[in-house]
Amino acid sequence: MLSDILYKVKLEEVIGSTHMAISSVTFDSRTVKKDSLFVATSGINSDGHSFIEKAIENGAIAVVCELLPLKRNESVTYVKVTDSSLALGIIACNYFDNPSEKIKLVGITGTNGKTTTVTLLFNLFRSLGYSVGLLSTVHNKINNTVIPATHTTPDALVLNELLSTMVEQGCEFAFMEVSSHAVVQNRVAGISFTGAVFSNITHDHLDYHKTFAEYIKAKKKFFDNLPNTAFALTNRDDKNGSVMLQNTKANTYTYGLRNVADYKCKIIENHLNGLLLNIDGQEVWVKLIGTFNAYNVLAVYAAAVLLKQDKTNILTALSNLNSVEGRFQYIKSPNGVIGIVDYAHTPDALKNVLETIKDIRTGNEQVITLIGCGGDRDSTKRPVMAAIACEYSTKVILTSDNPRSEDPEDILNQMQKGVSPVDVKKTLRITDRREAIKTALSLSNSGDIILVAGKGHEKYQEIKGVKHPFDDFEILTETIKTLGI
Repeated sequence: MLSDILYKVKLEEVIGSTHMAISSVTFDSRTVKKDSLFVATSGINSDGHSFIEKAIENGAIAVVCELLPLKRNESVTYVKVTDSSLALGIIACNYFDNPSEKIKLVGITGTNGKTTTVTLLFNLFRSLGYSVGLLSTVHNKINNTVIPATHTTPDALVLNELLSTMVEQGCEFAFMEVSSHAVVQNRVAGISFTGAVFSNITHDHLDYHKTFAEYIKAKKKFFDNLPNTAFALTNRDDKNGSVMLQNTKANTYTYGLRNVADYKCKIIENHLNGLLLNIDGQEVWVKLIGTFNAYNVLAVYAAAVLLKQDKTNILTALSNLNSVEGRFQYIKSPNGVIGIVDYAHTPDALKNVLETIKDIRTGNEQVITLIGCGGDRDSTKRPVMAAIACEYSTKVILTSDNPRSEDPEDILNQMQKGVSPVDVKKTLRITDRREAIKTALSLSNSGDIILVAGKGHEKYQEIKGVKHPFDDFEILTETIKTLGI
């Protein structure tokens, strides 16, 4: 019934009856069916209020909107609200019978580390014998079933439908990435979280949030909305970690490598094939590499403890987990050249990966970094990323990432501004990414390290709105064979 679907939605005005059966809920007039509820939301590119009449023509019998249309249909119920996107989140929860209340759902937010952390948590709890759901940038999963992902965090309807399916299939836990966009756009409104984890916050998404303060505010809103039954776990070593906990009603906990925290970790050894860590006084070997992954592993350990799992079982399971696809994923050629593919697409992530390479290299080999920046995204980070690549690398190749609707040459021109006069000689500019990978390998000798950064797990390159098949790791592997390196 419409009245049930509107439960907990703040209503300003209702015209018509709410005592009616609803066949489906949508915010896209093109997917309206007979007896649908249409929610008119204001998006970045279009306003759903412009499509109310079309939605009614397609069969909608109820409309939720912020502005009532001047011309109204007597057989349609109109519900006026202050914020349609917020209402949609709550409506989606109600329509799918609030699945998040029937599963232990943990959300992970932060600039870097979200995908690795949620994937490790998913794999950890699967190895502990649980039925588990995953919602990530790479893909969504229900146990061993893979469901393609289109966004870091799905829209409210897709999210609740996925959670409902997880509940139906007996999942006890679910782990999801919560992006800052999703928080601002109310995609997680009405969702009941068992816990939340904050990894870090660095320069990113300023094309959307405009200022760093607004970006922090978006992340913080996620924690502000947690109930007092949830846990809030934050990185004590991040200067904004404590900010996340300031107004939350949740039970607060911290983790860190440097500062005093509830959950502590120390790196004993850091090698190309893994890390030896001391976590809460216990030594554990993990197959992940680098300081940034020590933070990810510690966050996973702490979250699992807060989810009432046995500490020894957690550490044993962690030692058996493999790295995540496209996150410091490496291959060693027959001639000893090391190729690394990583999703690093922010200045901080790129710096973390290059610092990790610096920690594990001998100092005699070349570090060749291939880097691009995505189109239609935060342009201010482009020269910064080029500068970081130059600082830590023997050679740098500036190339195309996903230019999207932008001219790749314009993106490279902006990146080039970050190359200082002293670094010009060691910098190449090759727009074609495949050719750039081939060139990097051609310039390498035995023992050299090649970093292919920016795309990671992605299996495509988006140019002028068209997605072309492109897999960095696959192309790196094929080119090594072709060149006989």
